[in-house]
Amino acid sequence: MGNKWSLQQVKPQPGRVAIVTGANSGIGYEVALGLAKKDIEVILACRNGQKADEARAKIIDEYAGARVNCLLLDTSSLRSVEDFAAQFSAKHQTLDLLINNAGIMMSPYEVTEDGFENQLATNYLGHFALTGRLLPLMTRTPGSRIVTLSSLSYKWAEIQFGDFHAEKGYSRTKAYGQSKRACLMFAFELQHRLSAAGYDTRSVAAHPGLSKTNLDQYFPALIRPLGNLFLQPAQQGALSVLYAALDTAINGGEFVGPDGFQQMRGYPVVVDSDEYAKNRELAKRLWTASEFMTHVHFLS
Repeated sequence: MGNKWSLQQVKPQPGRVAIVTGANSGIGYEVALGLAKKDIEVILACRNGQKADEARAKIIDEYAGARVNCLLLDTSSLRSVEDFAAQFSAKHQTLDLLINNAGIMMSPYEVTEDGFENQLATNYLGHFALTGRLLPLMTRTPGSRIVTLSSLSYKWAEIQFGDFHAEKGYSRTKAYGQSKRACLMFAFELQHRLSAAGYDTRSVAAHPGLSKTNLDQYFPALIRPLGNLFLQPAQQGALSVLYAALDTAINGGEFVGPDGFQQMRGYPVVVDSDEYAKNRELAKRLWTASEFMTHVHFLS
């Protein structure tokens, strides 16, 4: 490609407010830093308060004009999601950007306090509930956007409607793949429903390609060092998310990823997904199930 997108193309946007979940490290940190450099007020929504404070200090150290605050959020807990949304809504009248980024990858089998498989809860269901609880703020904020992170790994699994929580047998890779496919389908379906309701809030999906982050913590020790040979830096992977959040060409309903071979590396462009991810009947079924599991109903 001739023109490679960069954050330098984006004008400062003072007065806007963004939430980035899982913002203390990896893609989330780089996205938060990029938004802060555009004078957007950024809320670091993290489950570890000390790590969030450290990330905030690093951002301010790199960009002295940054407006960054921290607020506790554990997306694996519906109670935490509800508390976060209530605290944020009590202090803010608008929300311009919601970056649904927090995640875990290929973790050992664990059931959350809500009875959910942990990867599905952390990566998808928590963000579904968070989006629903914050949507009233966003729909009254002109030009607002919701960016939900998927992954190339969405191709690893389809939605297990009869066994969402792997009670019949657990595969780390399939559980991760299911959670990221759910994120992708949610982003697409959310845009359909926003448009049908007449809102100008936009929903976009993004993936960072193969990027070096701390998500590899559950990889075998012999494999982890190989990541440095073929993974792009988190700063580069974050460009897909920043493009989805900030570029004026985004209309809603797109999927953004790197422009390189097999979308593994490169600069952000709109990419395609498989037909399963675009199947609206399956997406509607997933939405209904998500509302049932989270007890959060919106755009129904």
